[in-house]
Amino acid sequence: MALKKFKPTTSGQRFKLISAFDEITTFKPEKSLLVPVKKSGGRNNEGKRTMRQIGGGHKQQYRIIDFKRDKEGIPATVKTIEYDPNRTARIALLTYTDGEKRYIIAPNGLKAGQKVLSGLGVSPDIGNTLYLSEIPFGTIIHNIELRPGQGAKMARSAGSYAQLMSRDGKFAVIKLPSGETRMILQTCKATIGMVSNVDHSLEVSGKAGRSRWLGRRPRTRGVVMNPVDHPMGGGEGRASGGHPRSRKGIPAKGYKTRSKKNASDKYIIEKRKK
Repeated sequence: MALKKFKPTTSGQRFKLISAFDEITTFKPEKSLLVPVKKSGGRNNEGKRTMRQIGGGHKQQYRIIDFKRDKEGIPATVKTIEYDPNRTARIALLTYTDGEKRYIIAPNGLKAGQKVLSGLGVSPDIGNTLYLSEIPFGTIIHNIELRPGQGAKMARSAGSYAQLMSRDGKFAVIKLPSGETRMILQTCKATIGMVSNVDHSLEVSGKAGRSRWLGRRPRTRGVVMNPVDHPMGGGEGRASGGHPRSRKGIPAKGYKTRSKKNASDKYIIEKRKK
């Protein structure tokens, strides 16, 4: 994974820093694993706009991703590594020995032609999916299930990973990307390795048009609005606007939005870092 810098022949390319896509092996997706995506434009079923700054963007098709990895004991070969417009990570097309094809989130370092496997008694190699009861301590993992058979929910975005710290009774103790340490049932699955496209956070779009291609419309800062439109609006000249908060008045920094009576609190050993 590398980043590509451009000669500043235009002002839009001066600070542009995007992926070189050198790990991509094909730009044609598997047709049988595509479903259409209808864009909402930020509007609900009545046609009323409920989310701002959404609209436009390039037409996309959704790639069906296998988050469960429930084809246990059947070897699969990595056919291609592909770009997915719906997520920050790269995806890999697997071809199983019985002929079935499935997409998975590609771990960092996975190459076309490699073999991957999931299930009991599988070696902890990159791309293999194991039960938490069988993963060695200190192993870097991603695509972690919260409940057995539910499918991966945690550590799925580009460059993210978690670490298996220990096991206690029927639970495994995992340190998550946020810094939170929590317990998860050992019967849950996780995939070995770190998620691909690790340099995604360093990318610079270079111009407003690239955001429009992704379906992101311009965002108006609350400070430049009038008091009737935003709690941070108004004031003489360039007033700072007070404490950062949303249009509804919910503070943006240091305000805890997690419920104090959350049922999963009993599984959290150490809360995420501020």
